[in-house]
Amino acid sequence: MPANPTRNKKVLYILISVVLVALLGFAIFKLTRPATPAPEVTQAATEQVELPVQETEESPPTAEPTHTMEMPTQEAEAQPTEDSMDGMDMSGAEPLPNTVLDPLSIPKYMTPLVIPPVMPSEGQSDWNGEGELASEYWIAARQFEQQVLPEGFPMTTVWGYGRYGDPLPGSGEPTTFNYPAFTVDLQSNELVRVVWVNQLVDDPESASPNFLPSLSPIDQTIHWASPMGADSMDSHGSDPTPYSGPVPIITHVHGAHVPAISDGFPEAWYMPAAGNIPEGFATQGPSYDSVHEAPEGAAVFEYPNDQRAMTLWYHDHTLGITRNNVYAGLAGFWLIHDETEAALNLPGPYPQAGDPADTSYYDIPIVIQDRTFNQDGSLFYPDSRAYFDGFAGPFVPETDVAPIWNPEFFGNTIVVNGDTWPYLEVEPRLYRLRFLNGANSRFMLLQFDQALSFNMIGNEGGFLPDQPLVLDQLLLAPAERADVIVDFSNFQPGDEIILLNLGPDSPFGSLPVEAEEQANPETTGQVMQFRVVELTDRGNPGEIPAELPAIEALTTSLPPRDLTLNEVMYMPADVPAEALLGTGAQGPLEWSAEITETPTVGDTEIWRIINLTADAHPIHLHLVHFQVLDRTPFDLEEYAEAQQEYLEEGSQGEPPDPYDYATGAAIPAEAWEAGWKETVIASPDMITRVIATFDMEGLYVWHCHILEHEDNEMMRPFLVLPR
Repeated sequence: MPANPTRNKKVLYILISVVLVALLGFAIFKLTRPATPAPEVTQAATEQVELPVQETEESPPTAEPTHTMEMPTQEAEAQPTEDSMDGMDMSGAEPLPNTVLDPLSIPKYMTPLVIPPVMPSEGQSDWNGEGELASEYWIAARQFEQQVLPEGFPMTTVWGYGRYGDPLPGSGEPTTFNYPAFTVDLQSNELVRVVWVNQLVDDPESASPNFLPSLSPIDQTIHWASPMGADSMDSHGSDPTPYSGPVPIITHVHGAHVPAISDGFPEAWYMPAAGNIPEGFATQGPSYDSVHEAPEGAAVFEYPNDQRAMTLWYHDHTLGITRNNVYAGLAGFWLIHDETEAALNLPGPYPQAGDPADTSYYDIPIVIQDRTFNQDGSLFYPDSRAYFDGFAGPFVPETDVAPIWNPEFFGNTIVVNGDTWPYLEVEPRLYRLRFLNGANSRFMLLQFDQALSFNMIGNEGGFLPDQPLVLDQLLLAPAERADVIVDFSNFQPGDEIILLNLGPDSPFGSLPVEAEEQANPETTGQVMQFRVVELTDRGNPGEIPAELPAIEALTTSLPPRDLTLNEVMYMPADVPAEALLGTGAQGPLEWSAEITETPTVGDTEIWRIINLTADAHPIHLHLVHFQVLDRTPFDLEEYAEAQQEYLEEGSQGEPPDPYDYATGAAIPAEAWEAGWKETVIASPDMITRVIATFDMEGLYVWHCHILEHEDNEMMRPFLVLPR
């Protein structure tokens, strides 16, 4: 469908934060516009998904919000240095190509929300012959077409997970391949074995299939899982052209407490079993391993799931191309349930194996992402650095600036559970909604357009301690989750509610997000629609629990670790070249530097995350869940100068203490950050403290979950040593 040429310029305005000032007039429109009427749609976007029939029962009225988002505001921007972040300036960005679909041409609320069904297992098996039964899954990654845009628009080629051996969508046969993937649904302590298969080939049934190239441009000049240089993974490439060869994958269950061999280490990637892989290419990464012998193009991982009830997700984690593979669609939910959850009498049911096709669900996982589409329905992802800040070179090898990698990317269209701007029919009753921010770079600030609150009962690590929170807004960084109960009982059939996004179309700094910085109210400022229908007697009406399980606070006598967030600037042009993690004692460090974080099994440590940048970063630790302690404002410039002086003098004596440069008292963690988390927002001009117990030996990673940052060096390994 051709875009309206008169609107092409407007697309540019949507993407460029500086020009958002011109859209102030739309800010009022955001909160007052009527819902867009749309015709009823009776089929799901993909043939294998059964649409939920909404259910209901009466529930108590929604309480007034008791908490609002008031995270610390940024007081001053740091002056750029070679190793400190400048605010990301997108003002010079080139306009998107005229082949890009105008998001204003995409009608909203035309497609019902797809509720991902449960991934089928192969039953229980004992691979060792030692009586250790595990639930067995065979899950493959494949390429297929899906109706992501509304009916009448072209289909979109995506990557998605599904049951190995299933046909692809469009065959007329039932299939589990979908974007997002079907949900792996488990009970606490259920041992699971997954055979993860890379089937990114044209015909897996062929004796010698051909590999399929990436759906988005892969920058070969950054540190990535290059099959041409698998023996020298500490080096960057120099070829400025996009990589067009076979694509490696490695799957990570995000938030899982899992042995290192099954964690999805970024260098443990593997290629598809393709017949045309070029001679000399590595088919496995330098850290590839498998719990059991695996078929070619696969790895076998085991998950103990020895965790409380919580909302996890699984996604690709390949070194240097996670942004590409996740953007293509490799992501899905991984849910753990337990007796405590069952005893809380929460709204339900949630999708389970063997559900009848007409089952109505009141516990619904919702992943929110942003994408940009070409007019032919294909995904658009930048093939030039110029789309971010207009920098036109020189690039590698003349400088350290990568020609294709963008410091961040913000799609101009919101996609929810694999569809653009869908709707969900809800009865006037309680619903449990599990929100996941699955975007590459976008922070989201969710709010309803009517008087409706989020009763937050959990985050990444399961239930909040003590009692739910009543919030009028939800701030979600990439990878963060919010488990909420929403009470629609005060609405009448025919009412329509819009879920808004008040976050920015640009790098996030801190709250509040001023009106002129908020997402475009006509596009990325809207997420999905809720349509109220007649009440039924289906399902469990549930309740908002008055109490939630208590959580014991962690303590330690061990000294803290000082860790830094940095960005290297190419100073002649004052543009970001790469993002880095580091330490207070060593300064910024690349992925390949010697491991600096080496806790011993059983150690409880405090990590002091020192943000030397002008933007917020969602910092994620593998293996552990931690508790957020506090944030302390500090003088970034003075600390950075002191650290630089310390490094230049040969790192003699003790490195500077960031708290010597504090500019105010510690600010306790926010209420919605209570309990257990594995992703924390490291705010600018702040020292963020988290505490965790490292209870399993092995090699893991910690990183920024802005995927563009993670892919260009903002990730580091850590090693848990045996005691």
